[in-house]
Amino acid sequence: MGRLQGKVALVTGGGRGIGKGIVEVLSREGARVAVADLNFGNAARTATEIEEQGRRAIAIELDVANANQGTAAVAQAIDVFGQLDILVNNAGVLGEHGARDITLDDWQMVLDVNLKSIWIMSRAVIPHYRERGGGKIVNIASIAGRHGGQLHPHYSASKAGVINLTQSLAMELGPRNINVNAVCPGLVRTDMMTNLEGMVAAMRRQEPGGEGFVPGFIATSCPLRREQTPEDIGMAVAFFASEDSRNITGQSLNVDGGIELN
Repeated sequence: MGRLQGKVALVTGGGRGIGKGIVEVLSREGARVAVADLNFGNAARTATEIEEQGRRAIAIELDVANANQGTAAVAQAIDVFGQLDILVNNAGVLGEHGARDITLDDWQMVLDVNLKSIWIMSRAVIPHYRERGGGKIVNIASIAGRHGGQLHPHYSASKAGVINLTQSLAMELGPRNINVNAVCPGLVRTDMMTNLEGMVAAMRRQEPGGEGFVPGFIATSCPLRREQTPEDIGMAVAFFASEDSRNITGQSLNVDGGIELN
């Protein structure tokens, strides 16, 4: 039996990339999972894959920046599974790059999806957690939130906000037996990272797919000399979602091969 046997999790942005890796690990640990994603097709494919492995999952279409949809997604997960024990706020966007070229609309969109959504989704689960006597919230931040970012200042600012909001929620909700923690991924090979690598290559006039940003950064700045995987992030989330972390809250864990050293 896995560490999450009998638990129910809702994972935002769970249809692909890091979110899919989180869904797969939580499911493997025994959780029933609501896969929520703006792209319902991605959510449905991931949920179907989990079901084909003999485990339980449902797909939910969700715009995390929409408060009504957030409330409805939580209600749907509870209606189907009878409970909700784990909320993973994973959905995120990178946005445009270059401080001079970022529009106000793009800035607002990145802050809405990456930061405001965590408040929306957390607010939606808190009444249910209080009724059940506790619960887990795990937010996906980034090592980009540890310091400023030249290409994506709005992304870095939003992820710094996630780290801070994680601490604030932990302080408020701790007396209700609600643990709130964050995971800060490093360089994970997803569509978002591929887009970032293409942007850097264009700035440096490199050919995408060549000796680009990620391999060079790994070789010089990552002590373990390897990229991280969605499963790596999922395993950290599973720890925070389990009773193994029952006395841990308000923490932000780097899963980055040692790029950022506390």
